[in-house]
Amino acid sequence: MNELTSKQRKTLSAMANGLNPVVIVGGAGVTSNLEEQVLNCLNDHELIKVKFNEFKDQKAELSKSIAEKCNAALVRVIGNVAIFYKESDDPDKRQIVLEKQ
Repeated sequence: MNELTSKQRKTLSAMANGLNPVVIVGGAGVTSNLEEQVLNCLNDHELIKVKFNEFKDQKAELSKSIAEKCNAALVRVIGNVAIFYKESDDPDKRQIVLEKQ
């Protein structure tokens, strides 16, 4: 995934404002099943939130790891919620079009 510009991050962060978290990191931590769930959600929605109910002290590192494994961009970590973006591979399913900088 290409690195996002600050303008793109700001746009995506604003778009994510009204979204509810679709994946929750609990006591089991970041497992392969959780990563698969994040990837499936990204394929369906392109922009998602992941909430950390556990492992709050490690959320920054875990969020970067999730982004790498899912080939997604980590938009921002706000509080205990991480925002991820991955452009759809199918041009017909793309919901978000970012300006190229």
